[in-house]
Amino acid sequence: MIDNIKIEKSFIEGLLLKCWSSQTSSLYIKDNPARGQCDVTAILIYDYFGGEIMKTFIEEQPHFYNLVNGIRYDFTVSQFQIILNYLDIPTSREEIVNNNLKVKQQYHILRESFEKSIAKYKF
Repeated sequence: MIDNIKIEKSFIEGLLLKCWSSQTSSLYIKDNPARGQCDVTAILIYDYFGGEIMKTFIEEQPHFYNLVNGIRYDFTVSQFQIILNYLDIPTSREEIVNNNLKVKQQYHILRESFEKSIAKYKF
């Protein structure tokens, strides 16, 4: 986890856009890079910034995002064409990984790419 760093949403979004790929989500498409990235992204943000992993449901499917220092961060909301009704249901990385066995591998690919991207900056 990165201590003493404030989440600058646009900066993190820019990094994530460079890191997301078909290796981090089987639903990835270039026209909608956030598509299917909510699970791995929520875990990544949790690992770097702490807080909580939260979920809501869209058409009965879980959608994951983060709550850090009382602020909701949903870095993958751009994949949707609707306004979300956030239920803010606490969840865990274990629940996410247990629901999709590919997530663990996809997460490691995202984390490695994110670490390379963020290492270029001095904090």
